[in-house]
Amino acid sequence: MGVRVSTFDDADDAVPASRLAAGRRRRTTRTGTVLSQELIVQTAIRLLSQHGHDALGVRRLGIALGADPSALYRYFRSTDDLVLAVADELIGMSLENVRPTGDWRDDLRLVGINLHRTYTAHPHAAVLAASRVTRRPNEMRGVELGLGILRGAGFGLEDAALYYHRFIDFTLGFAAIDAAANALPSEAGAADRAAWREVYASLPPDQYPRIAESAHTLARTMSTSAYPGALEVFLDGLKAALDRHAQ
Repeated sequence: MGVRVSTFDDADDAVPASRLAAGRRRRTTRTGTVLSQELIVQTAIRLLSQHGHDALGVRRLGIALGADPSALYRYFRSTDDLVLAVADELIGMSLENVRPTGDWRDDLRLVGINLHRTYTAHPHAAVLAASRVTRRPNEMRGVELGLGILRGAGFGLEDAALYYHRFIDFTLGFAAIDAAANALPSEAGAADRAAWREVYASLPPDQYPRIAESAHTLARTMSTSAYPGALEVFLDGLKAALDRHAQ
C-alpha cells in the first residue's frame, strides 16, 4: 500500500559490512546511555507509536537516543535494515509467553493470538513489519515453532510447510488490517466505528433488506476484530484436513 518511511538520508545501503560490524561495539551516548542495536530498535518502536511512520528519520532517532545521528550507521545499514530489526523484535515479543503444550490446536491458537495482539498493540510498527521477511533469529524461531506444532499434529513434511504458510499469512493479514485501523487518527477511527450504528443501521429496509435485518449484529461485531472467530474457523479446517489425511 506504499507506506512511506523517512530514510537514513542518502546513505541508505551504503555502509560497508566491515564498518557496520566494527561499529556494533556498545558505545555511550551524550546522556550516558549505552547505545546498542537493542536500544535503537526499542526506541524506534516507541517513536513509531508516538509519531507514526515518519518516526524512523535518523535525526529524530538520534535526538531520542541522545546520540549523534551518524552513530546509527554503525548499527544499521539503512532504514530498511532497521525496519527488519523492528519486525523481528515484534515477533520476539509475541513469542515471549509461548510454551508449547503438545496440544497442536491450543499451541497454534496461542501463537496466532499472541502475534495478532502484539501487532495491534504497536500498529504503526506493525503496518511496516507485517509483509516483511526479517531473516533474523526471532522469525526463524517462530517458523521452527510453527512447523514443529504442525508436524507434531501429524501433518507430513510438505503439508506442514503449506499449512504453516497459510496460517502465518492468515494471521499477519488480520494483524495488518487491524493494526492499520488502530493507526488511524482518532477521529477517523471513531467515524468508521460509528458508521455501522449511524449509517448502516438507518438504511431503508426496502432497499437493503439484508443489512436492515442484520444491523444490530453488524453494529456490534464490525467495530471489533474478526480474528479470534476466524482463527477458530481456520483451526477447524486444519482439523478436517488432518482427519482426511488419517483416513
